[in-house]
Amino acid sequence: MSMIRITTTDDAEPILKIYAPYIENTSYTFETEVPSIDAFRERISSCLQNWPWLVCEIDGVIAGYAYGSRHRERVAYQWSVESSVYVHDHYQGMGVARALYTALIDILKLQGFRNLYAVINLPNDKSVSFHEKSGFEYFATYKNVGYKLGRWKNVGWWQLQLNEYSLEPKPPAKFSEIKTKETEGIFEISGSLLKLK
Repeated sequence: MSMIRITTTDDAEPILKIYAPYIENTSYTFETEVPSIDAFRERISSCLQNWPWLVCEIDGVIAGYAYGSRHRERVAYQWSVESSVYVHDHYQGMGVARALYTALIDILKLQGFRNLYAVINLPNDKSVSFHEKSGFEYFATYKNVGYKLGRWKNVGWWQLQLNEYSLEPKPPAKFSEIKTKETEGIFEISGSLLKLK
């Protein structure tokens, strides 16, 4: 059985098992120290107040996860959000990232966000291809913006417009205020995109 669902704090440990190798062995994330389980639980709980954090579960195992997060602090930026997605090596090529992003994007639209940004450490052809197939458009590179694993790294920015740029927009709804009924159909549709072997 497979499903896309909302993350809970009980998922912290299996999610961290997916994320830790990216911290320790790659510069795909600029995080440099693996957080504790308790710190990661708090991170999930805090995120879920405002933005979706989703997992893909296959036969009881978390295969990947995706979430939205604040773009910048100032109030005028509140309609913009960033996204992240990570998939366990054993579940690559099964449509996990696509299923997660389909649900994530639909929920962020429902919340009323206008811009979704993907921040990709370069080079990362796989992530660039995935995001462009998902409708994101490249618009900038921050050169030598971070230093990790003995190298200065470039970061590329991709953007996806989620909703129209209406005048006098209402503030985006908090994820904690989105009704479960409104997300059930989203999870069902996105889960159907998985290509299970």
